[in-house]
Amino acid sequence: MVANGNNNIIPGFDDERDDSLKIVLEKADSIQDGIFIYLNGYIDTYNSNFFQKKITSIVEAGFVNLVFNCSALNYVSSTGIGSFTAFLKMLKPKGGDIVLLEIQPKVYEVFQLLGFSQFFNIRASSEEAINYFRSGASAADAVFPKVFSCPVCQKHLRATRAGRFRCSECKSIIAIDEKGVVSLG
Repeated sequence: MVANGNNNIIPGFDDERDDSLKIVLEKADSIQDGIFIYLNGYIDTYNSNFFQKKITSIVEAGFVNLVFNCSALNYVSSTGIGSFTAFLKMLKPKGGDIVLLEIQPKVYEVFQLLGFSQFFNIRASSEEAINYFRSGASAADAVFPKVFSCPVCQKHLRATRAGRFRCSECKSIIAIDEKGVVSLG
């Protein structure tokens, strides 16, 4: 991942910069028309136009399967989430999609509070993102992410995969199988 390499991937990409949001590109050879986009900083009302312009240039260069690595993304406002939603609307008709990786808890909370967390493919690792694009939507992806109610306190929760989880409200242990069936457990 070399910052100077952005212009090698998309000519002129680094001609315009914004100190509040650094974007580094890395070709994803194992994903058809795919690219990894490393975000460092924050996305808000003031830099969202810059962000949208940069991502639009990536799509115009032929990359329609975008993997956003958000491990260094410290903050996203509702305007920033609106940008991600616009990208999804731009990519779906082209047969593309978005995967978000390594989202920090405070950034994920904004997605959740605004009700957008279920619209995006959120994965824990690059390998999971690659597998998602290679397989298309597998049976598990059709079920997950899943929003469900805790069987004890009825709090709405979200699971990105099958497994055992603890309710954030009542602390009950909940099991979710591969088919999305919820039980205490």
